[in-house]
Amino acid sequence: MRRFVTIALAVLATARLAFAPQPVMAADEPVVVTDIAGRTGTLPRPAMRVLLAEGRQIIALSLLVPKPIDFIAAWLGDFRRNDSESYAQYRRKFPEIDQVPVLGIGSDGTFPVERAIEIRPDVAVLGVSFAPGGRANDVARQLEAAGIPVVFTDFFVAPFEHTVASVRILGRVIGRDARANEFAEFYEQHMRRIAEHVARAAGPRPRVLLETHAGVADCCHAPGAGNIGRFVTFAGGDSISASVAPGPTAQLSLEYVISANPDVYIGTGGAHLRASGGLVIGPGFEAATIRERLAAVVARPGFAGLNAVRSGRVHGLFHNIIATPLNIVAAEALVRWIDPQTARDIDPDATLAELNARFLAVPLQGVYWIDQK
Repeated sequence: MRRFVTIALAVLATARLAFAPQPVMAADEPVVVTDIAGRTGTLPRPAMRVLLAEGRQIIALSLLVPKPIDFIAAWLGDFRRNDSESYAQYRRKFPEIDQVPVLGIGSDGTFPVERAIEIRPDVAVLGVSFAPGGRANDVARQLEAAGIPVVFTDFFVAPFEHTVASVRILGRVIGRDARANEFAEFYEQHMRRIAEHVARAAGPRPRVLLETHAGVADCCHAPGAGNIGRFVTFAGGDSISASVAPGPTAQLSLEYVISANPDVYIGTGGAHLRASGGLVIGPGFEAATIRERLAAVVARPGFAGLNAVRSGRVHGLFHNIIATPLNIVAAEALVRWIDPQTARDIDPDATLAELNARFLAVPLQGVYWIDQK
């Protein structure tokens, strides 16, 4: 356990060194930025019109500026489609959000490059699936050939490793270095606190089943060793899916889950599972409704005998928070569930309140994590 914590702290330290604070730049000064793919480029000035290839990155923007809508020249439709209740929160504060051009439904396979070129953003901020070697790398090539600078960030594929660096990249691109560094320091401080707690923990790690998009199908879609699986390990858990898949995702059979017999069950969900009968959680849902859905999820055949269900260690987590810089509160919720007796000093509710007060242009309002009981 101590070895993983040492590695995790090294990841945070590397991000800090790689994106050290930069002096505040004038509005007409060139911007030199190194993106998450390791490419260094120069913008003629801080970007005012940003194309977001991942609409959910509006949450990262909202940490940096009080009116993120003003910076979005166009975006893909994943935020509105996959997180409709959060989108509604932004619409209530910024009604003009509906006027932002939508380039596609939120898949790199539907990215209309020609339309993006017509809009002429100052920069295109793309996820790593658009990077060289990614499944949609030709999009970046075409944009750059048309004279549109491209910068890669990553809050989705490897959020544990890349969240802090990606916030700093975005801050650099729009000329908000100081604000990005302020958030990065906040994030790193909270992650260090978790790491120090886990390093002091005694005994074997609890076995954890984290089921993503819980309840939409038979058991069980889960993270592998990557993606949110890294957060489970960081928070002191032994993810039963990590050994099955070294990458970001795994598909577990019910027989495997029963044999692994997890001590802790965590299901993720959101408004996107409303129609399918899966776990709903997050803005727009009351705690009683969430608990009803969570109870139904673990009432599926084979779950009743699991240690986690018999001992009442069943929890729900808002899925979409993982692929944003707000995954820090997810990490804190995880450590509270994995080690409830000694992690009482870690308080994700207080962390969220501070994020709302200090950083977010649109405060998070809703139930983002919950215990079944």
